[in-house]
Amino acid sequence: MYRRIHNENLVRRFFIRIIGIFIIATISIALYDMYLNINIENTPIAGSETIASTEETKAEKDICDTLENVSNAVVGISKLQTTDSSFLSLQAIETYNLGTGVIVAKEGYIVTNYHVSGKKSSKCYVTLEDGKEYSAQVVWTDENLDLSILKINATVEVNYAKMGDSDSLRIGQGVYAIGNPLGAEFQKTVTYGIISALDRTIKIDDAHKSSYMEDLIQTDASINSGNSGGPLIDKQGNVIGITSVKITDAEGIGFAIPINIIKPIIERLEITGTYEEASLGVYAYDKEAIQYINSSINFEYGIYVTEVLSEGAAKTAGIRVGDIIEKIDGIKLNKINDLKKHIYSKNVGEEVKLTILRNKQEFEIPVKLTKK
Repeated sequence: MYRRIHNENLVRRFFIRIIGIFIIATISIALYDMYLNINIENTPIAGSETIASTEETKAEKDICDTLENVSNAVVGISKLQTTDSSFLSLQAIETYNLGTGVIVAKEGYIVTNYHVSGKKSSKCYVTLEDGKEYSAQVVWTDENLDLSILKINATVEVNYAKMGDSDSLRIGQGVYAIGNPLGAEFQKTVTYGIISALDRTIKIDDAHKSSYMEDLIQTDASINSGNSGGPLIDKQGNVIGITSVKITDAEGIGFAIPINIIKPIIERLEITGTYEEASLGVYAYDKEAIQYINSSINFEYGIYVTEVLSEGAAKTAGIRVGDIIEKIDGIKLNKINDLKKHIYSKNVGEEVKLTILRNKQEFEIPVKLTKK
């Protein structure tokens, strides 16, 4: 009996050990498999580093190619200056560099700043990327926007940059500024930054008067003296703004004028070769800019009329100071550039319909545009 019990105990222990070994083996295999899976997940696939490196290299090359292409459309702009020569007691003429411009059409149209080119019909000199110099005619200007358009009659096909859509910009978007800071010595300098803010209004003070620039693009891309009139471009190489002014007592704050404002004029010039500017005959500000002039004026949207020209279209139509132009031809107005862009697309003598808010009452007024 004892021996039988003893044998049974041995058999039981044997099976227990077998089961224990099986359990331990199963757990060990599971843990090892888990370890292998973790290492497989964390271990780079053969060649993946090369693929990633190749993709980064290609992206970098694409950006460099894009910047090179746009840089070829960037020009230097100089003006004529008349000085007195004490030696000959006669007037001497010399050129001096003012700023930058960008060719935006194959016909040789160049966009720059008003303060770079000077008044309409004046002349200046344009230096292309290959060093060739051309005489340019100023065909359109807007002092308040600080924009102008020049025309050169090049004998060869010129490089030109494509215009983008400044209405679709987003804060944080990467941008590049290209220009000739500090003169020709540093021509076609490229700086990188982001869109820091949109629809900015700044006050410009000079010796004669104060003015306001509205709906500006703010960027931290470096903009220095000589950059004025150069392009602000997106990563696809599209011109989305024209650099203009900079706050000199702050770092990393520069401004550009949205390109969409000038598109209708460029398109008309490309098609017809001429542009006669229509005018509404008012000075007006949007809700952001009006706070600089009178903080007690508040309105939800629209353009506030601060002055009506005595012989303009608005005066004839009965527009008054204090009117808020809410819509033009049914288009809701939020920014002053919304109004200007629409007027720029119209012909002299063409009629537009304004939706006016006056003394809390809304009504429509037809206005026949006159020549500026």
